[in-house]
Amino acid sequence: MTSTTPPGTPTADAAGGMPARPGGAALEATFVGGPTLRLAYAGLAFLTDPTFDDAPAQYAGGVTLRKLVGPAVPVERIGPLDAVLLSHDQHADNLDERGRALLADVPVVLSTPDAAARVDGVRGLEPWQEAHLDGPRGGVVVTAVPALHGPPGCEPLSGHVTGFVLRAAGLPTVYVSGDNASVDVVAQVAQRFPDVGLAVLFVGGANVGRFGDEPVTLDHDRAVAAMRLLPDARVVPVHHTDWAHFVDPLDALVDAADRAGLGDRLVVLERGRPTAL
Repeated sequence: MTSTTPPGTPTADAAGGMPARPGGAALEATFVGGPTLRLAYAGLAFLTDPTFDDAPAQYAGGVTLRKLVGPAVPVERIGPLDAVLLSHDQHADNLDERGRALLADVPVVLSTPDAAARVDGVRGLEPWQEAHLDGPRGGVVVTAVPALHGPPGCEPLSGHVTGFVLRAAGLPTVYVSGDNASVDVVAQVAQRFPDVGLAVLFVGGANVGRFGDEPVTLDHDRAVAAMRLLPDARVVPVHHTDWAHFVDPLDALVDAADRAGLGDRLVVLERGRPTAL
């Protein structure tokens, strides 16, 4: 397993704040908790699936979700953002109340067309559709990619979700899986983007009881299979803890990656600590 914090890595301030803008590192990540990652890329600040409610909390719905751990960086100190990459809006473990309120202050929010129909200010992208963002170090191309939140045919219960691929001149291509449980979907992404250099995988083998033993995010075996499909990528696992329905512990992924000889590509981030990648 790759060291989580290289020497010289900048840290959040004593109150848990983030830098006002992305700093010297062209690619830097801060794990907030759950599926929420602040990613500095090509001079722009991205945030995946905003979840900032304090724990513990329960969220009623088709399935009751229980949050166990609050964010490592509070929403008030997350810093300026240029874009949110929202895999989907329909589940509180990917967009909670404080996360939803944050969206109004972000210039660009990308998600599914379904989310765009439900949430003001969201731009919906179909799979393989691109959005072009201007930045201080040149443009970033964001491509929506498929994701499957459970077994094939799960959409009537789980809803539609999306992943993202980020590309910028002179930087590694970044894949953000979103809540995807399908290795076949990862294979599609790898075929279109064989140069992925960093993969943010939503793992934890989440299971809400709707599909028997079938998870709704990657478990450790599927995550290792995804790593094999992305041979040049360092892999940052997120969404592996903080909620009661994540039943596949992070240690299981670390052990499985080590057994497969892939542990040196796994980057487990320390919560709340900006880390150059």
